[in-house]
Amino acid sequence: MSRGIVVWCLASVLLAGCTIVPITGRHQLSLVPQSELIGMAAQDYKQFVAESTVSGDVGAKNMVAEVGGRVAEAASGFMREYGMDYEVSHYDWEFQLIEDEAANAFCMPGGKIVVFSGLMPLTETDEGLAVVVAHEVAHAVANHGGERMSQLLLAQLGGMALSKAIEEKPEQTRNLAMLAYGVGSQVAVLLPYSRQHESEADRIGLLLMARAGYDPRQALQFWRRMAAQSEGQPPEFLSTHPSHATRIEDIRSHMPEAVAIYEGQ
Repeated sequence: MSRGIVVWCLASVLLAGCTIVPITGRHQLSLVPQSELIGMAAQDYKQFVAESTVSGDVGAKNMVAEVGGRVAEAASGFMREYGMDYEVSHYDWEFQLIEDEAANAFCMPGGKIVVFSGLMPLTETDEGLAVVVAHEVAHAVANHGGERMSQLLLAQLGGMALSKAIEEKPEQTRNLAMLAYGVGSQVAVLLPYSRQHESEADRIGLLLMARAGYDPRQALQFWRRMAAQSEGQPPEFLSTHPSHATRIEDIRSHMPEAVAIYEGQ
């Protein structure tokens, strides 16, 4: 088969597997069926929680659940407006606080959100926590986990179907899935997509927290606190996240859109 035909076939597959991210309008690679991805994520989430230490801080756990519930409700309305009825009906939102000193959080497809206890002191208030939760929920709304998994299957397993990958290479597939969810990172060819995902989640997250009744202007305060405690952050080109300065400026540029939603309720 000629090189031209191979390129044409690959382009056809990629075009057929494209969807559009709400708000940003970016075309994203989506080769993994949502039903398969959500089912696998639910199992991975259950295993992760079983292997972790759930926080015993009742007050903090209730705070995560309450803020998460409000943001999830706002996200469901958001998705219905964009015709994402499948996601609304199949997502099973759950918010868990895990004992871990890392100032981090992640989202699994289908609405499984994990917040690490090390992040809680930096949130300070329910609005600060809403910044984090809305950002993670935005990853789910934008199907970043599915896109990342599609990229990893192409790069690591030659575009193997998810169901076949699970059957033939279960351990490698699970490791790729955890990387796709953000439970890990790597400096590789896929790195720019991770920063792009973070920027999209920041913008969509601002709108979600505003819809949930939280002041989006608190996002600037939260990320300034994150910047202050992250003096040893690696250069932006070596990080899977935008630099704090870049992130703060991007958030500032999207703030009028979010504030209009917040003040219009």
